Amino acid sequence: MENALNALIHFGIALLVIFITVSESFGQLSENYTRHTPLHYAPAPVANPLKGLVPYAGVGDDVFPHTMEFSYFRFSDLMTGYDTFNWQPVEELLDAVSGRGRQAIFRIHLEWPNRTDLIPGFLLDDGLKVFKYLNTNTQPHPPSDVETPDYEDENLRRAFKNFIAALGRRYDGDPRIGFITAGLLGTWGEWHTYPRDDLFASKTVQAEIMDAYEAAFKITPVLLRYPAGDDDPVYVSNADRAFGYHDDSFGWATIPTSDQGQEWYYMNLLAEAGAAALNKWKTQPIGGEIRPEAWGIIFDPEPQDSNIQDFRESVDQTHVSWLMDSGMFREIPGEERMERALAEVRRMGYEFHIPSVMTGHDANNTLHVQVELENRGSAPFYYDWKGEYGLIADGRVIKTFPAGGTLTGLLPGDSPRIWTDELDVSDVPPGKYILALRVPNPLPAGMPVRFANAAQDRDVPGWLSLTEVSTRE
Repeated sequence: MENALNALIHFGIALLVIFITVSESFGQLSENYTRHTPLHYAPAPVANPLKGLVPYAGVGDDVFPHTMEFSYFRFSDLMTGYDTFNWQPVEELLDAVSGRGRQAIFRIHLEWPNRTDLIPGFLLDDGLKVFKYLNTNTQPHPPSDVETPDYEDENLRRAFKNFIAALGRRYDGDPRIGFITAGLLGTWGEWHTYPRDDLFASKTVQAEIMDAYEAAFKITPVLLRYPAGDDDPVYVSNADRAFGYHDDSFGWATIPTSDQGQEWYYMNLLAEAGAAALNKWKTQPIGGEIRPEAWGIIFDPEPQDSNIQDFRESVDQTHVSWLMDSGMFREIPGEERMERALAEVRRMGYEFHIPSVMTGHDANNTLHVQVELENRGSAPFYYDWKGEYGLIADGRVIKTFPAGGTLTGLLPGDSPRIWTDELDVSDVPPGKYILALRVPNPLPAGMPVRFANAAQDRDVPGWLSLTEVSTRE
């Protein structure tokens, strides 16, 4: 009995300590915050910017929800001399894609099976050597002739560096662009010349390309095809460089098994490249392409090809934000495939949820706001887009205020991030309003970031309704 009484006394003391602690911590808050509003979760839209499935430009507009489009450029179309460039093809693509309210991803190439005239003529005139051979690495298409330039040629290397510098001066931070894959080297710009590995660029040339990209692009992310550490036999180390990666055999050669010959599988390469590469997704975006043999059918409950890997597991291991997949955009998929694709693609990249908001109004006509933000997705958000608050009345936003918080660096599973802001509402007419939040897309017609909340788009499209607030005389 005495032990039970002592235990009860100790429990009471513990409760009193907790009460005092909580009272002290919230006593100051109560001066600014008088209303706490919990917000309910609901899955975010599949079509959120800078994530999800990506078709080729202009394809499948009404087939599957998407916010980005992909295209290739021939190097010969863009570079006309060592210091002269033709940006018209890029401008036409970016204007067309942005006109549809989407961002573009692109890659530039010099070699493609069964295609010619990809290498600028001025380089050929200056003696650039070209190797022509039958490329047998063209599945599911038949083998085709390909032309590989001598990547060690000094003039070609000079052209590469000049081109990347000019590309960055013109397009770094352009809101019409989502991501750039490094390209330039190898078949399809994928940084390999398999089966003629002997013709691929040396580590010296690779380093020159990466140096040029790092110097030219400080805002727009650039993605490399292959992770590499210090001991990689083919690729210069890139694990510590400011590049993302793109897995172009996603769902096929992503997750290794115990079989032989899988050294080039994406997760194997990440592991070999070391911790910096394995953690790359935390600071740099991961993209890629679902393997053509798996297009569309990767979302079936039991894909007909046993080589196709589990989509969810591949997403969870790679933390991929976007993937090309022409199979989902050729025609409207069957109901079961569509439902599974929507559910799985929604999990790619970020998914921001706001669990609660606290508000209060002081005598100086300042509206105090504290928003709790968490990421329920599989990757962070990689651009420093700025949020804004809005006051809604009669179904329209009557005033906006900048939000001081950031989205970047908030990882899945992190503790919620707190945005704390003070909004000057002295010039707002007295009355009741809906306080709302959005993260606008810097692309004028682009979709804003939409939250995983039931009140998203409830009162005004693009805005998350947070709570009701009042302004005073």
